[in-house]
Amino acid sequence: MVKEMVSRSLESEPEHICGPHCLGPLTFHKEAVGALVSLSQGARRADRTGVTFRHGLVFSSRPVRPQERVRLRVELCKLTWHGAMRVGFTNVLPIARALPSLAIPDLTDLPGHWAAPVPETCCLPGSKLEFWVSNGGTVYFRSANSRKNCRKHKLLKGVDLSRPLWAMIDVYGQTCSVLLLGSEKKEFLGNQKSCPAPQRRSSCSALQRHTLLNIDNHVNVRQICDDSHDSNLLPRPATKQTSDCESVEDCAVCMSQKACISLQCGHQCLCLQCATRVIQEFGNCPLCRQNIKS
Repeated sequence: MVKEMVSRSLESEPEHICGPHCLGPLTFHKEAVGALVSLSQGARRADRTGVTFRHGLVFSSRPVRPQERVRLRVELCKLTWHGAMRVGFTNVLPIARALPSLAIPDLTDLPGHWAAPVPETCCLPGSKLEFWVSNGGTVYFRSANSRKNCRKHKLLKGVDLSRPLWAMIDVYGQTCSVLLLGSEKKEFLGNQKSCPAPQRRSSCSALQRHTLLNIDNHVNVRQICDDSHDSNLLPRPATKQTSDCESVEDCAVCMSQKACISLQCGHQCLCLQCATRVIQEFGNCPLCRQNIKS
């Protein structure tokens, strides 16, 4: 019963929307990057460092919708390698597993991952492209360099749309650096677009924190509320302190809301919206992988 109440509260909590045509902020996921990836420019630019063609995996900071076109620009290339970036989607939470060195075949051989290579001719420095999954589960990409050659190209089909999908990019081969330009979803009455990441919002309300305190003792909720009246409504719950206890300011899953949930392992790394799903579907702390269900 309590879990059903929390589920309803999560569904009703509004996302960051700055207007009727806003898709919400979109960056690369800060906690799920390849071993040689460096993020900059507000987690919108991904650079693959080192002298290898691999370890360049990055993911979107939030799930993307069918027909939402993810837009990229290639910043740097090294023509000493063959092949270029790979793009696709996954319905596996980006931080839910250790990242391999390659999207193809390391991830595409696993359930819930779909990716395909982009032609080298479309990945030269300064090239712009967009990719998306259709309502029928087919992945397309289109070069956005000019209107003359704007035909969409089919990359693959069979994507499972029954679960949330994160965009997946492998900064592979000749492609050394990409810039995320945002996303756009074409509608009949006007296009929807992503927006810049919002400023940090105040954390969960007292009622939401009170509800979450009853979820089988999987988590504790720390009061991090800017409003002094609200912060006095509930007693501060006991939190487990460990020598390696660590907190992060932004939620390690969605990267857009403040982390206000403290797990049994001591890590404060999830917002209210993401806490229930992580506990129910994965059961591990996103930072240390400790089991939080037992």
